[in-house]
Amino acid sequence: MSFKSFINYLLLEKNYSPLTVKAYQNDLNSFLDFVKTEYETNSINHVNYAQIRSWIVALVETELSNRSINRKVSALNTYYRFLLKVGDIDTNPLSKHKALKTSKKVQIPFSETEIKTVLDDLKFDDDFESLRDKLIIELFYSTGIRRIELVELRLNSLDLNARTLKVLGKRNKERIVPILVSIGDTARKYLIKRSELESISEVEYLFLTKKGVKIYETLVYRIINEYFSLASSKVKKSPHILRHSFATHLLNQGADLNAVKELLGHSSLAATQIYTHNSIAELKKVHIKAHPRSKK
Repeated sequence: MSFKSFINYLLLEKNYSPLTVKAYQNDLNSFLDFVKTEYETNSINHVNYAQIRSWIVALVETELSNRSINRKVSALNTYYRFLLKVGDIDTNPLSKHKALKTSKKVQIPFSETEIKTVLDDLKFDDDFESLRDKLIIELFYSTGIRRIELVELRLNSLDLNARTLKVLGKRNKERIVPILVSIGDTARKYLIKRSELESISEVEYLFLTKKGVKIYETLVYRIINEYFSLASSKVKKSPHILRHSFATHLLNQGADLNAVKELLGHSSLAATQIYTHNSIAELKKVHIKAHPRSKK
């Protein structure tokens, strides 16, 4: 069974990233394999909710997290809404489905001390990869951009004179993010080393591997994980935790929530408010310490 028209819809009309579309395709194929085996059907277009429910139960039995199962079901629901839109089905079998309950994971940001240890205390050499890695860490922490946004940065995205970074976010929405003066030195050194690479096949991209091709997401994750493993004992050490740290530290210092929302590229305040958890904790400390009646 081909999902080609649906895939084109996600890419061309919804402007989903290729990685997201690939995940949707994998989820649909997973469900198709299930109904082929369990119900001997070669199509998922006209299944009923009971059949989908049995797939969900099978996923639960594999000990997949509720969050991951909900994501898979959401992909299937998006597909059925597409079929309704184009008139291929009359009803969506998932129209009354309720998502499985998930526990809210509190993302623990790096402390300012941990950030300082990585950027100020660890020794970065002056070779291409060390300078690239340092610039990646500095950009993550000073701009709060997403990992895929960093990977897709063009060479002309970085304007050191204007001290801005042009970022292409979700749904191809472009935003301009200010960068710190301190990034300039690392960026200039990196750009010199970048220009000295033996061959560059993807010249338009800012961040490259030493072979001259565009950097990829797993390498970016590995870079952050390796450096922060030297400074932090936190279980999760990822680009997203750096993004989380950026937002939390700004809010702790009194930054306006709307301003942080714009910097992060969020479409709504609700998405930004998840980063206020630690800010509230910080405010409680200040409140208890400063309030005249806190000692009573």
